[in-house]
This record gives sequence, structure tokens and C-alpha cells, in this order.
Amino acid sequence: MSVNQDTEVTVAASASASAAAAGKGTKAPKEDSRTDMVGKALGLLVLLGDEPRGASAAELSRRAELPFSTTYRLLGSLTRDGFVDYEPDGRRYHLGLRIFQLGQRVSNHHGFAGTALPILRRVTEETGEATILSVRDGNHHLTVNKVDGPQTFRVTSDPGHLGALHTTSVGKALVAFADDATRSQLVEELELEPLTESSITDREAFRAEIELVRRRGYAVMDEENELGMRAVAVPVFNAQGHAFAALATAVPVFRMSVEALVALVPLLQSAAAELSARLPQ
Repeated sequence: MSVNQDTEVTVAASASASAAAAGKGTKAPKEDSRTDMVGKALGLLVLLGDEPRGASAAELSRRAELPFSTTYRLLGSLTRDGFVDYEPDGRRYHLGLRIFQLGQRVSNHHGFAGTALPILRRVTEETGEATILSVRDGNHHLTVNKVDGPQTFRVTSDPGHLGALHTTSVGKALVAFADDATRSQLVEELELEPLTESSITDREAFRAEIELVRRRGYAVMDEENELGMRAVAVPVFNAQGHAFAALATAVPVFRMSVEALVALVPLLQSAAAELSARLPQ
């Protein structure tokens, strides 16, 4: 356990002790029932959904108007069960993959995955390569759907995969075509950690790359995220003209050149326009 977590535990314990002392000999109020705790936990998840960069326990306690001890205890339970992730370095909480799993079931029910899949399959039939649909999840991209090509060499970013924004074609497209405020924030604040020798790690270079993506309308990844792989991606626009998803074709470098990959952009853009018209945004 980190020093920061110890501090929060101490605060939580002190608050709990004070609450216990104050309530000694009195009946627990109705609002502290188990049912009410479920409602409060769900409320915290809703608040986290509005915080793409995450939030601390203190911030969530303040916004939810809950005692810190209650907030901390609920976050602990949610983290244990995978609904929330804890980032020790920044002492921040984020929505966890369990939420994504439930969201996938909801999206399937409401047609997101079901609507997208035939379009992805059609692109793969024409390219013979993997087609990937991703959305932005905070400072990462999240793969929501993928169709593998018929070749034996398989792309590994399955649905549920969280990847870097600055080293992937889908990530660059999502950053480049985000709303102005979000794009500026991401360009200036993303951690540009290298994943390969080709990864962009310089802030000015990343800024220039995003501007290039905006000018030409597509993004390329050439062994920046994974050695031996390259990809091209286009944005899927919402009604406001911002990217709510990105569509990509990914290939091993020995099978397709960058030039051949870029030649697939019109096909991807046509599919992205269809997704934009059909998918719930």
C-alpha cells in the first residue's frame, strides 16, 4: 500500500470512528440501509463517468455530498469488484473494465455492436485484413469491436483492449478530431511514453502529427505501437463534427506497405460515414 493510500485509510478510519462514537446507542438511520448504499455506489459511478481523467476520493466525496469515510468505503468495494480502477500515482479513480463489460451488453441490446459488425465484416472482406472500431476512454482508446481477416497472422487488440492514444492510428484519429478543448488538452497533457523505437515521444512532434492527421483526414501507425504492425484509421463523426469513434485497418508490415494501406482510406471513410449514420452517438 502506498503512503497516499495509507493517508486516505487513516482519514477514513478516523471519520468512521467519529461517526460511530456520535451514533452510539442510537438506531441506524434509514438512509444508511443496504439499499441506500447501492444507490450511493451507483451515484459514484455516474460521477466517475463524467470524469474522463478520473477523480480522487475527496473530490468524489465533495461532489456526491457524502462523508469521506462512506465514499472511500464504497470506492474500495467497487474497486475490489472491478467496477472502478485505482491509480496510485495520482490517487485517482477511474471507471473499470467491469463497467465496459456491462456497457457492451447494453450496446449489443441497443444495436451498437450489432449495427457495426456487418459494416466491419464488409470492410474486412474487401481488404482481407483486420478491421477495428475504437472509442476514446479517458487517455486511452478502447476497442469495442473487431473483425479478423482470413490470414493466419492475427491482430491482438480484441474488444475490451485499452491502448495508447499517441502510438496508434485510432488513438491519433480520436485526438485529432475531438472537440477543440479536448484535443488541446490531450495534445498538451498526454504522457508520451515510448512503446517502440518509432513511438512519438516529443511534444512538438506529437502536436505536428495531430495537425497532419487533421489536414489529411486519416491517421497512420507504422510500428509505433507494436513492432511488425502498421495501421490506418479514419474518424467516425457525430452530428457536431467530432469523432465519437475511429475505424481502422491493421496489417503486418510484411503484407502491406504504408502506401497500399493509405489506398484503403476511401473505403474506410465510406464505412465510417455509414457507421456515423447508423450508430447511437
